[in-house]
Amino acid sequence: MARTIAKDHDHKRAQILTAAAKVFAEEGFDRASMTKLAKECGISKANIYHYYDSKDAILYDILDSYLSSLRDRILAVDTEGLSPADRLRRVLREILRAYQGADHEHQVQISALSALPEDQQDQMRAYQRDMVKFMGQCLHDLAPEVFAAHPGKLRGATMSVYGMLNWYFMWNSGAEAHERDDYADLVCNLTLRGVPGL
Repeated sequence: MARTIAKDHDHKRAQILTAAAKVFAEEGFDRASMTKLAKECGISKANIYHYYDSKDAILYDILDSYLSSLRDRILAVDTEGLSPADRLRRVLREILRAYQGADHEHQVQISALSALPEDQQDQMRAYQRDMVKFMGQCLHDLAPEVFAAHPGKLRGATMSVYGMLNWYFMWNSGAEAHERDDYADLVCNLTLRGVPGL
């Protein structure tokens, strides 16, 4: 007879993923053990194996859940009727707000994505490409004539903006929402007008 799914099944899986992201971020995916993970979760190793058959399966679920939800949130930002500059400002704020509380997941994305099989890496990179494309369109709309004349500059500008956002994640992970908004405005103003416009 098949085992029935417990009422708190989804909650337990989410608890495991949160704990695993912390352990993978702090210990490194390769060095993290299921024993350490079980201790962080406050459950037995056997209980973890009820939900996931391997550490690799947990890593996949962390990254798939994090990147797909991040992509969906960013692409769903309501920018209807906004000027290109205000659209960029709103998108930057939303990205930094989406990063809040996801420090461990973000670190795991940076450090452990390459541990996934190639086809799963491709899936994660597809989420990332969607976000890069969206940001690229925001920047293109600010100065279409610039990027029409120099199309190669768009990717560099896009990745530079993401670099500034990711710097904030690395050094200000505990920042509150208003601090994130202030930094998003700084990045926006720097992108729009350069240092003299700050």
